[in-house]
Amino acid sequence: MEPEIRDETRFYERRLRDEAKQHYLLRLYVTGFTPTSTRAITNLKHLCEEHLKGRFELEVIDIFQRPALAKGEQIIATPTLIKLLPAPMQRFIGDLSGVGGKLFGLDLKPSRRRPPA
Repeated sequence: MEPEIRDETRFYERRLRDEAKQHYLLRLYVTGFTPTSTRAITNLKHLCEEHLKGRFELEVIDIFQRPALAKGEQIIATPTLIKLLPAPMQRFIGDLSGVGGKLFGLDLKPSRRRPPA
């Protein structure tokens, strides 16, 4: 009996399509309307709109208004982003500037931009 030969090109194309359909559930913990909190929200929204358009759900939680949630998640610094889905769960601390490392941590690929004409 011959071993089954898999069409690798089709396999990888299917994987890429599946990845493009993944839905992201993100939770950002901030402390009020500080410049760092505002910067984190702005940076995260930009990252999501550019790389996850239509595939993300974002919840922003002010720990001053909802301290029990922060305690339950063991938030020790803000801003803190928690990627709940897709697994594995990841945490990022800071204002989310410097997108390169965040893309890797969120399991995203940089968008392929066409060079200017």
